[in-house]
Amino acid sequence: MTAEATDLPLEGRFEGIEHRFPVRVYFEDTDLSGIVYHANYLRFMERARSAMLRAAGIDQRAAHEAGEGAYAVRDLHIRYLAPAKLDDTLSVVTRLERIRAASVVIHQRVMLGGLLLADARVEAAFVAPNGRARRQPAEWVRRFEALVDKGN
Repeated sequence: MTAEATDLPLEGRFEGIEHRFPVRVYFEDTDLSGIVYHANYLRFMERARSAMLRAAGIDQRAAHEAGEGAYAVRDLHIRYLAPAKLDDTLSVVTRLERIRAASVVIHQRVMLGGLLLADARVEAAFVAPNGRARRQPAEWVRRFEALVDKGN
């Protein structure tokens, strides 16, 4: 293995239509009680969503630089069920639930082994540089259709 390969950031992996993204809990992620601060679950999920999009072939940076637009969180619902602690190895499991013309609905779970710690649904809207919603690129929609959870 080359040094370059070992220096790459984590990207997670797809298992069927689910994207799995590993997260290690560091001291900076915890509060005074020694558990993960609630807002840091959102950071974990954001990283996992970005990694999932990248793994699906969605180049958000190129779209932004070309002036096409970018995703913005439009709606978010999260339930906290159990705490994570320092040095825990978590997995953020991400799955597309719905595709709309200008947005996607994404279900995310933060897991510690088989234990569900946090459960969230995120609607990400594709917005033009002026901040107005616009249709997602057609190629992205095609990629999403192959990954959408047909059970919902």
